[in-house]
Amino acid sequence: MTQETPALFTPLRVGRTTIRNRVWLSPMCQYSCLEHDGMPNNWHFSHLTSFGAGGFGLVMTEATAVVPEGRISDRDSGIWSSAHANAWAQIVDALHERGATAGIQLAHAGRKASTYSPWGEASQGTIPVAAGGWQTVAPSPIAFGRFDAPRQLQIAEIDDIVTAFADAAARSVDAGFDVVEIHAAHGYLLHQFLSPASNTRVDEYGGSLVNRARLLIRVVKAVRAAIGDAALMVRLSGTDWSDAEGERWDAEACAAVAARAEAAGADGFDLSSGGILTDARIPLEAGYQVQFATRVREAVSVPVSAVGLIDDATFAEQIVSSQRADAVMLGRSALRNPQRANAWADQLGSQASFVPGQYERAY
Repeated sequence: MTQETPALFTPLRVGRTTIRNRVWLSPMCQYSCLEHDGMPNNWHFSHLTSFGAGGFGLVMTEATAVVPEGRISDRDSGIWSSAHANAWAQIVDALHERGATAGIQLAHAGRKASTYSPWGEASQGTIPVAAGGWQTVAPSPIAFGRFDAPRQLQIAEIDDIVTAFADAAARSVDAGFDVVEIHAAHGYLLHQFLSPASNTRVDEYGGSLVNRARLLIRVVKAVRAAIGDAALMVRLSGTDWSDAEGERWDAEACAAVAARAEAAGADGFDLSSGGILTDARIPLEAGYQVQFATRVREAVSVPVSAVGLIDDATFAEQIVSSQRADAVMLGRSALRNPQRANAWADQLGSQASFVPGQYERAY
């Protein structure tokens, strides 16, 4: 009797892209562009390709800025020029050689930009303009914690941001990426527009949920038009973890916006949470964010991935086999072991092995 392949190691189609399994690498900032030019380098190459060799189905880049001022720190990567696309292409080619699907997360940090990186720096918080930082922008002039207050975006500048995302997406396809993900989570610019905690505008980009989602939907449509057959995903925060009265950004609002984003051209969603509030009380436990993936999955007809303290193969298999999510994304767990996907396949007795010949002796 042939052993059935675990659900975790069956292929998954996202848009027109087929991914070899459902163990995916979550986008994780590396703060390693030490020349402050946004250019991926040897670190990004070795870091990302190790997960391709480790059996991950989809390997996602860190949050990659669509414009220089969209970087979280001056050490973040970007794709605001063809030179950046050419540098990324070398990494994409290497991921394809290892059988992985290559994904890029496009981002703009908004009011959380121009900060010192969390390692290798003597300072914290906002980088002053005099020290190489820049004026941050946001839907409203509301500071994030102790960061410097942002400047409110004007309508014409919002139009420019839509164009920047579309242009960056086109460069991503030129670089060979199979999946383009729009980062609308973790308190960065698009999430700042979605959440009433950071958006107090009174024009067509503020107030109602439809208005607050307007920028995201415009970006989804523009990126969809720019990337052809490549898969388009959106990362969303399922909740702000706030009990404040009035309209909130919560699982129901998130599901409603996801449905609108699917209608605008999104092929899949990646569900996380938080990032808008500095005092959010988050109940950290294994799979604590899976609930948001499940809720969005009920509202859309495209694949949805879950992320957040998913460290156990059996638990991950239960999430996917029970259809609470279509895939799982690993972050810190993957950093601890870039061979995590292959190790899980071995543990679950999967015949779908992606171990390179050079590593077979390890299994």
